[in-house]
Amino acid sequence: MMGWLLINLSVLARSIEDGTLDRSMILFQLFSTFYILDYFVHEEYMTSTWDIIAERLGFMLGWWLLHNKVELTTAAVIANCFVFIMGYLVFRGANKQKHVFKKNPKALIWGRPPKVIGGKLLVSGYWGIARHCNYLGDLLLAFSFSLPCGISSPVPYFYPIYLLILLIWRERRDEARCAEKYREIWAEYRQVVPWRILPYVY
Repeated sequence: MMGWLLINLSVLARSIEDGTLDRSMILFQLFSTFYILDYFVHEEYMTSTWDIIAERLGFMLGWWLLHNKVELTTAAVIANCFVFIMGYLVFRGANKQKHVFKKNPKALIWGRPPKVIGGKLLVSGYWGIARHCNYLGDLLLAFSFSLPCGISSPVPYFYPIYLLILLIWRERRDEARCAEKYREIWAEYRQVVPWRILPYVY
């Protein structure tokens, strides 16, 4: 994570030195720096996830912006900020809820006592919306990192596409593991929370 931050700061310095600093670079730098710093602030929450976050390769997007000028409209900047904020809130909120629940199963979720199946599976908060809603937040964040690069090429979208494939594969493995581990209560959880990642879609 520190390497990612240092590479991004190097790309930012080069952009400033070349006089090519623009909204796209600023937006990418703000989002990725916030994400990296937030990771260290909330690192404890990551220890209770099924799998530690995959290697990011986020520095590629900074290099893309350094070599491909992208002019963003104010509306595009606002939309990108919205995607980032929503992704962050879902990602951080879901991981925090799960972590807090594992440490204290009676802790309030969104101001209410948690609903639980079989004394083990949380069905309150984000975990009552989708079984892997933290992945939705992660995907929105990945998409928000690529959006400042514009739509002139699919190359900047390699990361969110890669992450989508990885998370669906991970979700499938996790589903199988949980079905074996929790048996009847997992089947009940699937009935109560039918959506895997994105409500009403998947």
